[in-house]
Amino acid sequence: MSDLHRISLKSALFLGSCLAFAATPAWAQDEESADSSEIMVIGSRIPRAVQEGPAPVTTINADAIRDNGYTSVPDILRAVTQNGGETQSQQSFSGASFTPGAQQVDLRGLGPNHTLVLVNGRRIADFPLPYQGRSNFTDISNLPVGLIDQVEVLSGSASAIYGSDAIAGVINFKLKKEVDGTTLDYRIGMTEHGGGESHRATITTGWSNDRFHIIAGGEYLLQLPLWAYDRAIQDSTADNPTLSYDLSRRVFLRYDPDNDEYVDPGKATCDSLSYLNGGTTYYAQRARYGAYDPDLDDYGPGYFCGSSASIGYGTILSRREGFNGFASMGVEFSDNEELFLDAQFGISNVSLMPDVLSWAYQPSSGSSDTTFYNSFDDRLDDWSRQFTPEESGGFGNVMTRNRQETFSVTPGIRGQFGKSWNYELSFNHSQYRSRVKFPQIIAAKANALFLGEQQGVDPDYGYPVFNADPERLYTPLTEAEYNSIAVYSVYNPRSWTDNLQATISNGELFDLPAGPVGFAAVAEYGGQGYELNPDPLALTDYYYGLKDSDGYGTRTHWAVGGELRVPVTSFIELSGAGRYDSFSFADNTIDKFTYNAGLEVRPHSSLLLRAAYGTGFRAPDLHYVFTGPGNTHPSATDYYLCRTEEPDEDLGDCSYSDEGIVAQRNGNKDLKPEKSRSFNAGFVFAPSRNFDVSVDYFWVSLADQVQDLSIDTLLRDEADCRIGQTMGGSAVDINSPTCQDAIARVQRFGGGVNQGRLDAVAVNPVNIAREKTDGFDVTVRGSLPTSFGTFSLTLSHTHVLNHTFQQYPGDTPIDKLAYDSGYYMPRDKSTASISWALEGFKATVEGKRLGKLPNYDEDAYIPASYLYNATIQYDVTDHLRASFTVKNLLDSNPVKDPTYASYPYYDISWFDSVGRSAFLQLTYKIGGDPL
Repeated sequence: MSDLHRISLKSALFLGSCLAFAATPAWAQDEESADSSEIMVIGSRIPRAVQEGPAPVTTINADAIRDNGYTSVPDILRAVTQNGGETQSQQSFSGASFTPGAQQVDLRGLGPNHTLVLVNGRRIADFPLPYQGRSNFTDISNLPVGLIDQVEVLSGSASAIYGSDAIAGVINFKLKKEVDGTTLDYRIGMTEHGGGESHRATITTGWSNDRFHIIAGGEYLLQLPLWAYDRAIQDSTADNPTLSYDLSRRVFLRYDPDNDEYVDPGKATCDSLSYLNGGTTYYAQRARYGAYDPDLDDYGPGYFCGSSASIGYGTILSRREGFNGFASMGVEFSDNEELFLDAQFGISNVSLMPDVLSWAYQPSSGSSDTTFYNSFDDRLDDWSRQFTPEESGGFGNVMTRNRQETFSVTPGIRGQFGKSWNYELSFNHSQYRSRVKFPQIIAAKANALFLGEQQGVDPDYGYPVFNADPERLYTPLTEAEYNSIAVYSVYNPRSWTDNLQATISNGELFDLPAGPVGFAAVAEYGGQGYELNPDPLALTDYYYGLKDSDGYGTRTHWAVGGELRVPVTSFIELSGAGRYDSFSFADNTIDKFTYNAGLEVRPHSSLLLRAAYGTGFRAPDLHYVFTGPGNTHPSATDYYLCRTEEPDEDLGDCSYSDEGIVAQRNGNKDLKPEKSRSFNAGFVFAPSRNFDVSVDYFWVSLADQVQDLSIDTLLRDEADCRIGQTMGGSAVDINSPTCQDAIARVQRFGGGVNQGRLDAVAVNPVNIAREKTDGFDVTVRGSLPTSFGTFSLTLSHTHVLNHTFQQYPGDTPIDKLAYDSGYYMPRDKSTASISWALEGFKATVEGKRLGKLPNYDEDAYIPASYLYNATIQYDVTDHLRASFTVKNLLDSNPVKDPTYASYPYYDISWFDSVGRSAFLQLTYKIGGDPL
């Protein structure tokens, strides 16, 4: 199939799914949800008889999860168009380094710590390690998709109802609460191109009598890993789209700092190592790293022993094996009172690998300067090498491992008194424990193994002196030698949250001429805490490339709040809520009052006009406050030297594109709370029970936002400020607050052979000025019953008009949707699903569209992408159902970006190379009503 034909087919499929509602009216609400019984919806504690309220809520129920073939909670949330921020991929190097196995959600692109995640309406403990080493967040990867009854998404500030964190919105996962009989599920999944096989088994059951009921469920999951070397798009450095030649990895490298050139090992040396890395190690070269050639008036190539294939020694999908379970039970001790107990628990083992381990000389100070004086041949020297699987004994010895244990329990009592008063008193405890094992190289032992004992300090340069025979660098290690310098650094982090809550509500507090007034009130008291419990040696310069920070902190919290819903006339209803929260931590107290107000106008039974305004806040993140001083040793691009010394080279090919630096970080106990305001206005039109459409404008403004400054952004800013313009040519004022801050945070060597090169970057949490976003959400749902089956459509679309970020007052706001902003966010996201059901058969095609994104060079956009899934289901009997799902129906690769120089050569926040995959699921029900 030609590329043009493929593009046309994709466009036709997606446009067809989007436009089908013109011919086939969509689902609005079924008969069961159209009755007058009161239900509780997210966004309010007042029971109400209609699902639509002043703020839009997106609902994805178990049927939609099954119909669309969603295989995990992250899979579900990727289809939510309001989820507009970058997500942490399973092959994220940062994620593997800080939060292995965890994934998050990011409503409106305001950051994962600004989305409140609930399970059954209650908070759960944060992932115990901080996101990107910075902030606490909620891990959604551990939630059991097979036990979910419904997912509710409310976007916008909702602190007046839920308290801290509900800035960008709230996501509530409702687990199954009603079962009849016992349901067994088994699903097997496979990928077309190999790797990543998965198995999932689920059971739900229940029992009840006149006074007692219990519902329980469990899910077992086994996900086998998918390795990068299994996918041709990222199994070699030759896949780099920016180069016409293969830029091999430097597996064995000797570097001459005096002359800025590689020391040639000779082809024979590399040939003797050719069996390493699966037989892919060879005599490699890089341009401009050799001796100067006067005939060519240029520097020749520099030689080393390299491999093109070792880049693929990482996982695209992590190995995960685990069990999750839940139970809900209740005892009615009178006609109006019930004692209840809800519990969820889970245990999983995750294994993943971001890359091979490596070593270069590291002084005891932990400096990023790897230069030493080699008395063996009287010269400044610099050695580095990667460790091959033949030396380490295979990938099993170098994978990051995380054993996760989660537990939540909520006992309580609920009931009624008087004519229409409802109450609930509950205590919720949630905890998250991990045992994380990070593979590390012991710096001093590796230094001694390769270089021998230090002989002193060179008086001319001040560098340490070693008598190191270069042959040692090029001698492969035995597995015993590798084990003598490699070890697992073990962390035992945990987090917890406790909350005592009392609520009272009355849907008919008193009557007005237009109807009853609804009322609800809540009071809470609780605490929250975390402790990283790192390996004590990781807090020193014991390991190569790591000096971590500790973190431990607790806080207490209390709050009171109330809500009112007032029918002003027969077609106008007002609602409002207010809440006062108080947090105490580190000898500080932060108090915050938040409120919201809503308006519903129903001029006709089929039309709802609505608007809502709300305020929100987030108390300072525990890790931002309590983290201790620490260093990491990441790699970074020196944009300043790349642009000034090698302006004609692509960034990926610049000599300074992979500089080892020290990142310095500390906490801040003087942080202020973040504050937000949000507004939405729109309409819902439902002319029949088979069709509805909603259009809503949204606006969110976030002030005093707390975050660590990005190393990459600081280095880009430093280069822009020193040069006086951005890479796109826009003028930059070096005296601006951003410029002064960036230049102060970036440290460069002041002397020696590395004078002027990067040394360290300070990235501390601070309160920044503000971030704003606004746009439109559109939803269309409908169904068309015919004599040959029922056709259904669901379409969701989010269009972001603006998303700006201002780092400090006085700075020019950054357009985060611009291609040169340093952010990679789409302006548009769409999800459309078409189904056809006939008797016991149902077929569904889902299409997802992701709008254009900035390219890697940040001078243009890459085009929009399309992804299609298809599911067919057949009820073999009333109690046996089979379903078959194909994900990535067209076997699409990530959108090609010819400028993407960084491995894996595409944006892992939005794409992966898993390719087409298939899942077969069987559902069998014992007893109860038919499926």
